[in-house]
Amino acid sequence: MSRPADELTSSKAAPYDDPTTAFAIRRYEERLARDPASLAFATLADLYRKVGRFAEAIALCRDGLRRVPHYTTARLILAKTLLAGGDLVAAGSELDAILAGNPNDAECHRLLAEVHRRRGDLPTSVRHLETAVGLDPGDRDAQTALRLLRGATGGVPEGGLGRALRDDVFATATFGEACLEQGLAEEAADVFGRLLRKDAANQRARDGLERALRAKSGRKRG
Repeated sequence: MSRPADELTSSKAAPYDDPTTAFAIRRYEERLARDPASLAFATLADLYRKVGRFAEAIALCRDGLRRVPHYTTARLILAKTLLAGGDLVAAGSELDAILAGNPNDAECHRLLAEVHRRRGDLPTSVRHLETAVGLDPGDRDAQTALRLLRGATGGVPEGGLGRALRDDVFATATFGEACLEQGLAEEAADVFGRLLRKDAANQRARDGLERALRAKSGRKRG
C-alpha cells in the first residue's frame, strides 16, 4: 500500500556508518547552508535517499523544484525517493512529468514499470519494460524482469511445473511461495501473476512477485 510522503519520517531512516558517505553529506549540507540557491540540493537529497533519510530528501527536492521546476535530475531523485518510501502514486506522477518532456528516458520507463508492477498492473509494467529495453538493450535487470513478467501476464513456463501450472488449483499464494522456496522463480512469478490478473490489489501476490523478481535477478532489496 502506498504511503503519503509526509508519513516518511527520518526516524525510520536506515542507519549508516560509512565515513565517506557521512563526510559527503556534511560537505553538501555546509555548501547548501552557504548558498541556499545552489543546485547542490539534488546531490544532498540523493545522499539522504541512499541512507534512508527519505523525508529530508523529499523535502529538499520539493523545495528546490519550486525554484527550478525543470531540473530533471532533482525530479528523478524525488521519484526514486518516493518509490523507495512506498508512495507509488506520487512516484508515478513525478516520472510521468519527466516523460512528458523526454519520452525516451529509459530509466524513467524502468522505474515506471516498477511502480505499476508494485501496484499490480502487470500489463502496463510490461509495456514500460519493453520501451526501456528498446531504449537500453544492455539493461540486464530490465530484460530479466520483462521475461518474467511476460510469463506472469499470460504465459506458462515450459517444462518442470508447466503442465501443473495450467490448472487453477495451483494458482494460490501458498503454492507460489512453495515454488520460491524451491528456487523456482519463473514458476512463482507465473503463479503470482495469475493471482494479480484476478485481483490487482492482492498484496500477498504483489509481495511474492517482487520476491520472485529479486530471486531471479540475484538482487537484494535495497
